[in-house]
Amino acid sequence: MTWFSSPDDASARLYEAGYLADTATATTTYLAGALEKPLLVEGPAGVGKTELAKAVARSTGAELIRLQCYEGLDEARALYEWNYKKQLLRIQASSGDQGWSETHDDIFTDEFLLTRPLLSAIRREEPTVLLIDEVDKTDVEVEGLLLEVLSDFQVTIPELGTVSATRRPFVVLTSNATRELSEAVKRRCLYLHLDYPDAEREREIVTSQVPGLDDAVATQLVEVVARLRELELKKAPSIAESVDWARTLIALEIGNLDEDAIRRTLGVVLKHQSDQVRAVKELRLAGK
Repeated sequence: MTWFSSPDDASARLYEAGYLADTATATTTYLAGALEKPLLVEGPAGVGKTELAKAVARSTGAELIRLQCYEGLDEARALYEWNYKKQLLRIQASSGDQGWSETHDDIFTDEFLLTRPLLSAIRREEPTVLLIDEVDKTDVEVEGLLLEVLSDFQVTIPELGTVSATRRPFVVLTSNATRELSEAVKRRCLYLHLDYPDAEREREIVTSQVPGLDDAVATQLVEVVARLRELELKKAPSIAESVDWARTLIALEIGNLDEDAIRRTLGVVLKHQSDQVRAVKELRLAGK
């Protein structure tokens, strides 16, 4: 499958899917499909890394399979595990009439295999986008599980053998850069860094996602969000939260983002009380 015919095609189709991609993003996304290489997208939380994978799926009609990473993730949750209860029932049902070799061949089959995201993506014959989200949250050892998938698009199951992809998925790994990923993983990927957009681009994103937003209000919103991100907050506003704020203003029929409007709706973009207190103090919202 040809995912995108060119960087311009990637940009246009991502836009149709609701994702505004800059030149670097469109080019790297195109190359990930053309070269069949995993794409590692790194950057702060809330800049559109996960949304890029979703947009690729929407724009190409592929199914999205997501592996959400977390501390303690293991092979059983990422690759596969056996349905031990069902296997035990089969063994009991055989009433000891079979030898171990026959029993082994009977219970280690697809019928008893519980596939997890990595194996599911490898086995699918239809176009698939595999999203390995927040890979930096896993233990270092988990990266070893990814190497075989990222290198050869195959998974080895000792009881069944090696399962190779008949159709390679479009793989997107995201990282908030909370820890450095291994060089082995990085070598197997194309790399894209996403950061918060500049004011003009964020305004484009917000107005494209929120039709009917007044231009003046959109400009005010983007300016305030940019100032908030300059503060030392526990959690800076994401692009998605900027969009939510715009929708909030429309829902409340607010036509001017003045001091009162900001105070009333600040909880849409700042989710920590200490952040809100700091914002009110340091931004001097009373004078905004």
